[in-house]
Amino acid sequence: MNTQSPPERCRLVLIAMPGTNAGRLQAALEGGDVASVIFVQGTLDDSAFQRVAADLVPVAQTAGAAAVIAGDSRVADRVKADGVHVEAAPAELADTIERLQERMMVGTGGVKTRDAALELGEAGPDYMFFGRFGYDNDPVPHPRNLGLGAWWAEMVEIPCIVMGGSEIASVTEVAATGAEFVALSAAIFAEGADPRAAVAEINALLDANAPRFGE
Repeated sequence: MNTQSPPERCRLVLIAMPGTNAGRLQAALEGGDVASVIFVQGTLDDSAFQRVAADLVPVAQTAGAAAVIAGDSRVADRVKADGVHVEAAPAELADTIERLQERMMVGTGGVKTRDAALELGEAGPDYMFFGRFGYDNDPVPHPRNLGLGAWWAEMVEIPCIVMGGSEIASVTEVAATGAEFVALSAAIFAEGADPRAAVAEINALLDANAPRFGE
């Protein structure tokens, strides 16, 4: 289960793509420390996504992980999520933050350049995400995401999440950038993977290899 005192190093964020069921999510959360779970709508329509989120959000929250809805803030409200992930133009992001900041966290991402990241960062999101949901097909993280994460972690106080690869070992590359969080999906939820064992192994790797913050 998640620890009472979060470790002072890069932490794991789970990306739950459509098709992730409650049993596999529960197993992953039992494997060790998980900071949050981002639920992705993908090709599901709003009604179907809301039904799925209503089942899965409490699973994350009961385990002590923040539940974040990627997309529609109305769904996030209805299922009582802890946050919403919005990929939008700076003005729309700023409006969303102003509207929701008293009720839930608002994160963003979807950028490919430093300038685009800084533009969104001016709105004051709770985190910046480097990567794309559902594109963790390679064993290692995308070099661009690693580069952006390293630059952001050094220059900006807003925490960042960097998408890892399809292999568990990729978390060490992300942690080396100084990013506060590493996101994984396929490495944990792919067919044949053992979510509980995967999360346990990830936390062991981060405990052994991730730089400690504040040292």
